[in-house]
Formats: sequence, C-alpha cells, structure tokens
Amino acid sequence: MALKTWSDWLEIHVNRSRARLFFISMSPTHLRGNEWGKATGENCYNETEPILREGYRGSGSTPRMMEITEAAIHELKSRGLTVQILNITQLSEYRKDGHPSIFRRQWVPLTEEQLANPTSYADCAHWCLPGVPDAWNELLYAYIFRY
Repeated sequence: MALKTWSDWLEIHVNRSRARLFFISMSPTHLRGNEWGKATGENCYNETEPILREGYRGSGSTPRMMEITEAAIHELKSRGLTVQILNITQLSEYRKDGHPSIFRRQWVPLTEEQLANPTSYADCAHWCLPGVPDAWNELLYAYIFRY
C-alpha cells in the first residue's frame, strides 16, 4: 500500500525530464546473535568482525519485501518513470560489527547497572560512521555520476 501511494505521488509530482529517482532498500538489524553463531539472547554488542558466510540473510530481512519493491519499481518504469534501486540490505547484512552498540551517545548516560548488562542496551539497529553508510553513499555517488 505504501509503495502504491509512493508510486502514484511520483507519477504526478516528478518532472521526468529533470529528476533522477533512487529507492534505497531497508537497513538490516543484528539483534539475534544466534543467527551467526552466538548464544540466544546475544546481539551485535562487542562484535568486531563482519559475517563471512556468503549469502547470509538475517531473519529481519525478507526477500519477499524486495520482490514487492522491485515489482512496484517495474510498474513505475512501465508508466514512464525510471527508479534506480540501491539494494543495501544484503550488503549491510554482513556488517554485524558496524553498529554503535552501547557506545553511541545516549539521551541519558547509561547507568552502571545497564553497562553491566550491555546486550540489553546495545543499539544494533543504527549504524556508526565511518563504515556501512559510507558504502551506501559511495553506491549512490557511483549511480549519480554513471550517467
């Protein structure tokens, strides 16, 4: 429904002769450490290496969502709007080590009790710079200057 609304809005509001359209896929999280060999209940906290298993896909990333997105973008193309997909999901799946974990700046500093149990407070959804988002920006830069 959201992609349909987005598609309809693009068709009405975008100047096809001037605009270049990009769609970035979802960013994965690394909340379930058992997916890459850690104990159940552990997450991205203290990770220092990427996942090296080729084709790894976390349970938070569903291929069906990408198929729906690709279908919506294909439909847009048939209506005269070309959208370039920046599929950062699989690329980012490997980088369980790229999250700020407990080291990001919190609204309120973590207490000693929270720091004693870091897996319950680790931020495994956001990304820290430099790192993963830089790769996304490099892809976007390459697409922009490719034409």
